[in-house]
Amino acid sequence: MTTEQELTKDEVIEALKEVYDPEIPVNIVDLGLVYDIEVSDGEVAIEMTLTAQGCGMGPYIAQQAEWRVAELPGVEDVEVELVWDPPWSPELITEDGKRLLGLD
Repeated sequence: MTTEQELTKDEVIEALKEVYDPEIPVNIVDLGLVYDIEVSDGEVAIEMTLTAQGCGMGPYIAQQAEWRVAELPGVEDVEVELVWDPPWSPELITEDGKRLLGLD
């Protein structure tokens, strides 16, 4: 008998750390672009933002996030919503992100 392990928020975060803004060599988690993650019964909802509202790479980054999370075992559906409130600011960058950008 096999038991299916429940997908965790941490697993989603680790997957999102493999998604990068093509213009910045830091993943979207360490850039502070991911605001919220909800995981329930194989469904994942992600709220994220971009460094600028007019960022032309926005749809590409959101699609990459969706595809990466969809590859996780147990994921049945992924929804990525781009939000603008609160606006992104450099204060949201994690310590790892600041190190990678040379801001520490």
